[in-house]
Amino acid sequence: MGWLGRERVAPKSAEQLLLMRTAGLLVGRTLEMLRGEVREGVTTGQLDALAESFIRDHGGVPNFQLVPGYRHTLCTSVNEQIVHGIPGDRVLEPGDLLSIDCGAEVEGWNGDAAMTVVVGGDDAARPEDVRLSEATRTSMWAGIAALRNGGRISDVGSAVHGSIERSGRADGRAYGIVLDYVGHGIGEDMHMPPQVPNYRHGGKSPVTPVGTTICIEPMITLGAQENHVLADEWTIVTDDGSRAAHWEHSVAITDRGLWVLTEIDGGEAALTAAGAPFGPLGD
Repeated sequence: MGWLGRERVAPKSAEQLLLMRTAGLLVGRTLEMLRGEVREGVTTGQLDALAESFIRDHGGVPNFQLVPGYRHTLCTSVNEQIVHGIPGDRVLEPGDLLSIDCGAEVEGWNGDAAMTVVVGGDDAARPEDVRLSEATRTSMWAGIAALRNGGRISDVGSAVHGSIERSGRADGRAYGIVLDYVGHGIGEDMHMPPQVPNYRHGGKSPVTPVGTTICIEPMITLGAQENHVLADEWTIVTDDGSRAAHWEHSVAITDRGLWVLTEIDGGEAALTAAGAPFGPLGD
């Protein structure tokens, strides 16, 4: 992992963080809207259209559409699909495990976040899928809480990894931590250095000063982590057909603490519960 030591964080000013919060909050509100629209009989393409309209109606641009070769607002990954699932004609069925990844750009600044939901709610789910999603979400917040001024990017991966191990012991299984796809920096572009792994790794990694903005996004499987790309050249699926979950937030380090730019409350509730400092700017 020597490449990590050569990457650098490009810190943002307080003014830039406020602009990023605008983009991040739009992403968070888009996901909140979509949560209420996920139901049996809806297609992933319909969810995509709703998200595009919502983002554009609120002054944003779907930044996934700015990625060369991709024309959609969301990535919608179902069951064994880990990430980058393409919205289309697929009809959602009760018990499907759906990960929705969403991004928006507002006035040149970006937000990016993801959530995993069960079609029909937890009552329609396999119990192991509920536990998988919760383990993934918990590991994301562990990674967020580990971020600090003067720390290192590797602190995030260690915290995510440790959280998944603890959940696995509690749930009586060995969850798979996807190694090939990681988090990233965010700012004027959606994907920027540094890369943010979701696992422990040796060697030096970038220091995280005030103004750091990164996306923390664990991708966890019920089985082995090995995966491959489908013929559409986008959708990533597990080799063994096991289901996967994906949670993500865009996070900033301020001079007051942590600010989860894509969480509606800025991360206050979850950070306080974790004993981590909540540090919004003018929020």
